[in-house]
Amino acid sequence: MPYDEGLAQRLRETYENMDYVVEKKMFGGIAFMVNGNMSCGIVNDTLMARVGPERYQEALDRPHAREMDFTGRAMKGFVFVSPKGIENDEELASWVDLSLSFVSSLPPK
Repeated sequence: MPYDEGLAQRLRETYENMDYVVEKKMFGGIAFMVNGNMSCGIVNDTLMARVGPERYQEALDRPHAREMDFTGRAMKGFVFVSPKGIENDEELASWVDLSLSFVSSLPPK
């Protein structure tokens, strides 16, 4: 199944005023790279958010979030968010903001 193009457009709009964001095909979906570091992405209709190790448990405690287990093992610092967790733009923006707070602390690649 291809990634959700409607969600992709919503993410594009969320990141649109940031010069340093690049959209890249990854994981059979797309990812939004901030200074070369993955911030958020889409697999099928699910949001991937890179939140970092310090806020990982906080992210998992949010509704509709779960461990990112893309390879069969949980990837610490990354979460999947089901469509119910990003139904409105404010929910989606809160995940992007959480991700940006971590990836903006990383050195550019």
